[in-house]
Amino acid sequence: MQQYNDENVDELPIKGFEEAIKDEKWWVAMQDELNMIEKNNTWELVDRPLHKKPIGVKWVYRTKLNLDGSINKYKARLVVKGYEQMFGVDFFETFAPVARLDTIRMLLAIAAQKEWRIYQLDVKSAFLNGYLEEKIFVEQP
Repeated sequence: MQQYNDENVDELPIKGFEEAIKDEKWWVAMQDELNMIEKNNTWELVDRPLHKKPIGVKWVYRTKLNLDGSINKYKARLVVKGYEQMFGVDFFETFAPVARLDTIRMLLAIAAQKEWRIYQLDVKSAFLNGYLEEKIFVEQP
């Protein structure tokens, strides 16, 4: 649950796009997301296909907080409504390269036993770097 202190008490979560577009902080966050999508060549603009229905998109907003509860960053993500896809039509298999928790525990135990240093990293916009075999048509935001 998010906590808010006196400095950011009026920075409560927004309700949606109509509210976000009126606030410069959220507009900048949305523009940053679109710039990252463009930079990664995530999609190309094409004419609407007649043989397939495009999948919708929506904006998801999150306020990232510092440990003291003050606002660190406004984050906007453009997500595809994957629940609109149909197996066998829009996709044929799903796969997410995620390590199982017991595998991570084992690696940490071995590293502790051997006194190895452990490093952590985060790949920014990692999901934008994958390749799809199928052509997916998505509505313009």
